[in-house]
Amino acid sequence: METKLKAVCFGEILFDVFLEHKKIGGAPLNVATRLNALGGEVAMISAVGDDTNGEKLTIYLNDLGINTDGIAIKDNYPTGIVNVILNEKGNASYDIHYPSAWDKIENSSINTTIVENADFLVYGSLACRDTVSKKTLAELLAVAKYKIFDVNLRVPHYTKNNILDLLHAADFIKFNDEELYEICEGLGSEIKSLEQNIIFIAEKTNTDTVCVTLGAHGAILYYNKKFYRNSGFKVNVVDTVGSGDSFLAALITQLLCGNNPQDAINFASAIGAIVAQHEGANPLISATEIKEFLDGFEQQKKRFRKTF
Repeated sequence: METKLKAVCFGEILFDVFLEHKKIGGAPLNVATRLNALGGEVAMISAVGDDTNGEKLTIYLNDLGINTDGIAIKDNYPTGIVNVILNEKGNASYDIHYPSAWDKIENSSINTTIVENADFLVYGSLACRDTVSKKTLAELLAVAKYKIFDVNLRVPHYTKNNILDLLHAADFIKFNDEELYEICEGLGSEIKSLEQNIIFIAEKTNTDTVCVTLGAHGAILYYNKKFYRNSGFKVNVVDTVGSGDSFLAALITQLLCGNNPQDAINFASAIGAIVAQHEGANPLISATEIKEFLDGFEQQKKRFRKTF
């Protein structure tokens, strides 16, 4: 990473509970972890319960070198828990316990200072299901330099009005394709084309960077009125938990460091695919592993061109 970016991620930190084990997770935490692994200087703003799970989460982040000054301890609410159910393709559905400590994130001078000193703030929609965390986020968005909205819709934990407010606050929006179509339709779009709906949302929200992930089919990036695509990588999927979060962290890192947008989306898609080959949201991935993965992809493309 050429420049050491200063990042702050706001929202849920929790344990993903699978049938036989549990893993540390929460989309903002997953993004923070990958940003940190890619060389960023990262802080988390959230809350945990005064319990063993909360202690484990805080120790985990501290051990990685992620700033936890913005993580409050709540006596009256437990650390977040999500029951994760995986289907035969490794895709996840979620049962998200409410209320959890991260639903009650209160603002403070510490949080404000953390955000004011950061290059960008990453946030999602889930933390706005409760009015306490929603109010705090609104206050922090008002002082953030650059705002990245990871839409991350989780039924039934969002409303149209909440999503609209969060969209209009953003400088950079990341959806998956289902989220894009749902939100565009809710805003009155009758367009069927993916690209035209991306332009629709960019114009509707006055946002010049929009990215849509397409699962196994890669991703599409709309950046400064131009489209860039990656058609995905064929991998053996173990589970998709955290894949999109690592993708987003990698894309942010690449774009905000001034790298070519096509290279950025290729790099981010590779990291997302590598994560999907592992169990859990935050596997360790070395720079060598990423390079070998991308080099293998380039060699495959060359062989394909020669064949045809």
